[in-house]
Amino acid sequence: MTSSSRTSARTWVGVVTLLAGTLLPPLDFFVVNLAIPSIQDDLGGGDILGRQIVASYAATYAVMLILGGRLGDLYGRRRVFLIGLVGFALASLLCGAVGEPWLLVVGRVLQGLTAALMAPQSLALIRASLDGRDQTIALGFHGATIGLAAVIGQSLGGLLVTADLWGLGWRTIFFINLPVAALGLVGSLFLHDPHTRGAERLDAVGAVLLFTGLAGIVIPLLEGQALGRPWWCFVLFVVAAGVLHRFWRYEAAFGDDGDRSRGRHVMPLVPPRAVTAPGVRISLAAVALFYSIAAFFLVFSEHEQAVGRTPLEASLDILPLGIGFLVGPLTVPHLMRVMPRRIAALGLCLETIGFLAFAGLVAAFDRTPWAAAPLALIGFGQGLALPSLIRITVTHIPRAFAGLASGLVNATLQISAALSVAIIGGIFYAAADAYGSTHAITSVSILIAVLLCVSSLLSLRAERVPSLENPSKIVDAHDPGTPGTKEGEALSSVRER
Repeated sequence: MTSSSRTSARTWVGVVTLLAGTLLPPLDFFVVNLAIPSIQDDLGGGDILGRQIVASYAATYAVMLILGGRLGDLYGRRRVFLIGLVGFALASLLCGAVGEPWLLVVGRVLQGLTAALMAPQSLALIRASLDGRDQTIALGFHGATIGLAAVIGQSLGGLLVTADLWGLGWRTIFFINLPVAALGLVGSLFLHDPHTRGAERLDAVGAVLLFTGLAGIVIPLLEGQALGRPWWCFVLFVVAAGVLHRFWRYEAAFGDDGDRSRGRHVMPLVPPRAVTAPGVRISLAAVALFYSIAAFFLVFSEHEQAVGRTPLEASLDILPLGIGFLVGPLTVPHLMRVMPRRIAALGLCLETIGFLAFAGLVAAFDRTPWAAAPLALIGFGQGLALPSLIRITVTHIPRAFAGLASGLVNATLQISAALSVAIIGGIFYAAADAYGSTHAITSVSILIAVLLCVSSLLSLRAERVPSLENPSKIVDAHDPGTPGTKEGEALSSVRER
């Protein structure tokens, strides 16, 4: 085996390790949702505890993703990944061992915080370490891992609770994270981070403003519907908009080389030149509309209950979507040989067709086994589109901001998911009350198809904008891919080896 081949094998072992950080956050979300009734029976707390278990994790995760990604850029992605991985394992241990409801909520907050440190580094290290076809293959694995989390998560929680391994009941859904984290720690020995820590310091003011602004949006979205949309939800939205505007003005006030006042070098948390780079905002808009599908999992479950399907039957009914989502990303590298561009648009078009076919079948037959075919098509299209949209977005952002790019993409997905559940879910419940479940799910399926069609058009427009895939095109003093910098020289030497 040559040195080059050994380096390549080591790199791919590292990529597999990173996928542990990609798998755990969404898997934990799906698995816990299915175990909530058992947790309520054991710890008490009723519906309030159920909402807090979900919202505490989802809110913390969503609002911390951008900060987590930027910390990797500033202090080393491998280091932050390992801190997040160990922290997530300890938080999972706490969740599985608690005997009080409030301690479980604290554990879920810690899980969300550490997941937000861990998850962005996976995509960031793939972006920073790989090029060309290798990067495309790794992004395919990244998307397939998210699909795997969806497939496993639909059934694993119920199976673990039912199996009652060692008499632990629902606690096994948290303890199952520990062996995955242990494998990730072993695999971290193979991780390489083409990043040289500089003298930059964290933009603490920007971090507080961003956290406050995003929390003011995410918390009402997650909690508002269950609480009947109280007045304070709308007040929080208005305040959050003002805080985020202030955050943007504060970030824009930094010079091109940050703030060197008082001998310190503070770089903006979200450098405007990274977010306003050509193609970034268009591709992020495509990502946001792409995840309008998030509400479908909720409305599908509600419709299945309305037509008398058991939870197990419902999980099997939606399984074709998960399988399609698992297979789709694995076909992207092979498909790129035939059509290197427009794969995201193709996937979104397949999803659109799948939703329209699903709506037609449900409207005609109310519930039919033939719905498995459009559901599989939806999942396959989603699997094609997700890694392709991620690739389009991150390649428009300089590699120095790979962590920021990953955080932006993940945060956009999480916030758009919350928006989707709040808006599309609200439409479904209103239509179901007025016209019945079948009419409601048909209507929202058509609405989701329209949003995906718009996302497809935006992805085509974003792909027309030249990307920064070639490091020589990136003009950034802190970019690890830029020749002439210490980080650029280090990365070049690694690639030569």
